[in-house]
Amino acid sequence: MNTIYILFLFTFLSTTSYASVNDLCVADFKGPSTPSGYHCMPLANLTSDDFVFHGLVAGNTTNSFNAALTSAFVTDFPALNGLGVSAARLDIAKGGSIPMHTHPGATELLMMVKGKITAGFMTPTALYSKTVKPGDIMVFPQGMLHFQVNSGVGTANAFLAFSSENPGAQLLDLLLFANGLDSDIVAKTTFLDLAQVKKLKARFNGKN
Repeated sequence: MNTIYILFLFTFLSTTSYASVNDLCVADFKGPSTPSGYHCMPLANLTSDDFVFHGLVAGNTTNSFNAALTSAFVTDFPALNGLGVSAARLDIAKGGSIPMHTHPGATELLMMVKGKITAGFMTPTALYSKTVKPGDIMVFPQGMLHFQVNSGVGTANAFLAFSSENPGAQLLDLLLFANGLDSDIVAKTTFLDLAQVKKLKARFNGKN
């Protein structure tokens, strides 16, 4: 019985973040990243500045999507290490969008500040979509395929919160067209015209 208890305790501690063990754990990027987060900087070396992030400013929307995501993830804000939260700023120019994507590691909360965004997520059996305006909040459950489109007359701005310090993102457009997979296979598996696939691959610097 004691052996089982010891094994259980070891398993629990090995899967518990450094932050939950130590109350706080500002990431030390000189060490490796592990499944439970980064190693901690010595507490004696920390100052108040380590717990403040100043970079959540408007991003450059001059790109293929006419949109910008300014992140405050653990790699940007080391104090988030092991805390299970992060944030970002979303700016979408007129006519822009954040294409279909997922966050494998986190639920996303969108908090509208300016303009209008039509957003939604899909399950195998349903679509949940809404045009949101300043003061509205919309949630996108972890792993759900979702999108945001500027449906207003000017720039739209929102702040995002995630239930992970490193939510990750998989953008469908980039997965399909920014790779070296043969265009004929992409066309056959997506039912898109081959010429359109090649056009999109050229746009996203894909090959073949």
